[in-house]
Amino acid sequence: MIIEIRELPNYEVAYIRRVGSYFEPQEHWGKLLDWAIRNDLVPPNQHFIGISLDDPNIVEGHQCRHDACVTLPKGFAKESQIEVKFRQLDGGLYAMYPFYDQVEKLVFAYQYLFEVWLPKSEYEVDYARYNLEFTRNNPAEDPEGKGKVDLFIPIKEVV
Repeated sequence: MIIEIRELPNYEVAYIRRVGSYFEPQEHWGKLLDWAIRNDLVPPNQHFIGISLDDPNIVEGHQCRHDACVTLPKGFAKESQIEVKFRQLDGGLYAMYPFYDQVEKLVFAYQYLFEVWLPKSEYEVDYARYNLEFTRNNPAEDPEGKGKVDLFIPIKEVV
């Protein structure tokens, strides 16, 4: 696995939250995509980001929260929007792993990063920020049905 260290900016995002197992259909992505298309918030100018807010090893699957997000340009008129919520994602130093495989195998990428790579690196997790999953494709449209995700883990130097 090739891990890159990257500095990300702060992102203002619109998001839709889903509560339920990470391994069930994620219909909130479709709702967010429809909203983003209507508001001309699509790649390459904007990014789609997934945020898994709970560890399924600790939280019951049916209570796991996931946010489907899209970045917003400066000056985006949020006042009239009722289908989505808004918030800021903190930038900073991240370890990035480019994942391309069956989406259900993303858990193995997380395990590798947290259990193998991080302990051997000069970094530790910065739990004040979220793991970010930059979605690069729609697995339903991929010839092999695979997801292309840049997985960003927030890090800080070990002191």
